[in-house]
Amino acid sequence: MTPLRRHRMIKIVATLGPASSDYDTIRALFEAGADVFRLNMSHGTHDDIAARHAIIRKIEADTGRPIAILADLQGPKLRVGVFANEAEELVEGAAFRLDLTDKPGDASRVTLPHPEIFAALEPGADLLVNDGKIRLKVNDCGKDFANCTVTVGGTISNRKGVNVPDVVLPVAALSDKDRKDLEFVCRLGVDWLALSFVQRAADVAEARTLAQGRAAILSKIEKPAAVAAFDEILAVSDGIMVARGDLGVELPVQNVPPIQKRLVRRARAAAKPVIVATQMLESMIESPMPTRAEVSDVATAIYEGADAIMLSAESAAGDYPIEAVLTMDNVAREVESDPTYIEIIDASRKNKHSSIADGIVAAARELAEKTDIAAICCFTESGTTASLVARERPHVPILALTPITKTARRLQLVWGVHCEEVAEVERFKKAVINAVRVTRKYGFGTEKDQILVTAGIPFNQPGTTNILRVAPCAEHLIVSGEPE
Repeated sequence: MTPLRRHRMIKIVATLGPASSDYDTIRALFEAGADVFRLNMSHGTHDDIAARHAIIRKIEADTGRPIAILADLQGPKLRVGVFANEAEELVEGAAFRLDLTDKPGDASRVTLPHPEIFAALEPGADLLVNDGKIRLKVNDCGKDFANCTVTVGGTISNRKGVNVPDVVLPVAALSDKDRKDLEFVCRLGVDWLALSFVQRAADVAEARTLAQGRAAILSKIEKPAAVAAFDEILAVSDGIMVARGDLGVELPVQNVPPIQKRLVRRARAAAKPVIVATQMLESMIESPMPTRAEVSDVATAIYEGADAIMLSAESAAGDYPIEAVLTMDNVAREVESDPTYIEIIDASRKNKHSSIADGIVAAARELAEKTDIAAICCFTESGTTASLVARERPHVPILALTPITKTARRLQLVWGVHCEEVAEVERFKKAVINAVRVTRKYGFGTEKDQILVTAGIPFNQPGTTNILRVAPCAEHLIVSGEPE
């Protein structure tokens, strides 16, 4: 029996929660197609998170396949206070005041216990309450109040969230809870940290300092300010999540699709993985079948060349978590077998090569597509070479061989990359033999096929990709024909 491998290039991220917290369910999710498991730090205790982490690592050991774990930090939560009657009905055109007064609210006012918001507000700014269901326009404001007009009415109740789309808030991306959660999950050994409430590149710096290299940093783009500063944020991040939920609250919904396309392309050009997230198969929380619109949404992200697509409540709290993963897997296989998909991916490729490594991976992709090559095999320490090859979006599988467990796990988020942990090698001939054995082991090729091997000489030094070799998958030909 051929060991587990994926028959698609895009990766699937599944969020764990009450519906997916035991060994059997999480293993079933993995076998159905989940490549990365997301631990949402907004829900569950540290004990819950540790238990799920331990189960994932047990499945990893039982299956012999690396699995990436993404811890998603909550970020600061901006909320109104409480109401004397628990809820009030706000009418369009009515006056409503937000202030720092410590008393229950009514139909005319409520506490907003965030002086940093008042410090940044200006007349004319919009405030969105309860995911944008209620909208307020600021008429005048000061350091401890904002007098507003209700532009979209509705029911407002205790501790509903507040979004401020028009201004960059003087709020750190990491709350005290986030700092504690970050240290906890880094000690557990997660592979990726998703950072919420990013507004500027400087917001990523604190997380990177606290992580100390123990986890890669993935910035969630969920605010207009982050879209405006995207290039700077991308430069200091290891990966990106297009968090369409909050983007769709703070921006007109029609703006989100083109933003998604732009961010995916820019992240891909930078050879950094990008996840498309939020409400991809929302109806599958309660239904075993998705809507046609949801299937089209998933397909669109795949056609755009995203590295990964993500399930949130569908796999964390839904009635059909495994079916949701299988749906994504099936859609991905169908899209990636479409000739139009290949045309779109090829047309979106940017040919900017500024280093030897860039040139080598571009040559590997072109050679693989013009000749009969079964796979591109990369020997990588840091994962950079495999990420550069993935940026090219070749038509053949990418095999990343590394002696570093952390690298194998992190690369599970990267498009098209099949990771295998191997022993360190000193000679190129041994590296090639390892590559062909992995190729045959997982059914990517047979003894009649050829592969491309990229590596850096001398071995075991990050950032030295400088060699490209065509090799036969028949070991006896390597032993007799390959140089040392």
